[in-house]
Amino acid sequence: MRLLLTSDTHLPRRARSLPDELLAAIADADVVIHAGDWVDEAALDLFVSRARRLVGVYGNNDGPALRARLPEVARARLGGLRFAVVHETGPAHGREKRCAERFPDTDVLVFGHSHIPWDTTAPGGLRLLNPGSPTDRRRQPHHTYMTAEAADGRLARVTLHRITPAAAGPAAS
Repeated sequence: MRLLLTSDTHLPRRARSLPDELLAAIADADVVIHAGDWVDEAALDLFVSRARRLVGVYGNNDGPALRARLPEVARARLGGLRFAVVHETGPAHGREKRCAERFPDTDVLVFGHSHIPWDTTAPGGLRLLNPGSPTDRRRQPHHTYMTAEAADGRLARVTLHRITPAAAGPAAS
């Protein structure tokens, strides 16, 4: 099962549109996971129209209309793994311990908010993944998203993709 992980798209505030590279990756994925901060319902509608399956949550920048359509925490069983998705996990210090306690029945936690890519494993085995942002890199050197494969209870080929500035469009800087 091919997964695409993204977060913090912030459309149309941080970019007018999604990078073509990300749109192509959505089409190639069996499941798209979005960890919140869509900002506009049109962004959610775009993902819904292009993804085979979408697992998403709302973020702190998402208003009442998006919160009515999305949960704060989403859970899905994908490739034999128990996934949870949430927008915010708090400060980096102590994140693994805090998330392992909050999500004890989870194999993989996908989160966003910081726009900082993250890939760690907590004691006990919880894998924490933050794909960064494809449209708002903040202090990061690149716009990013992740892909992975889930099968037979294993997560493999977790890859952080850097979106080239030309592909990121006019809001790339």
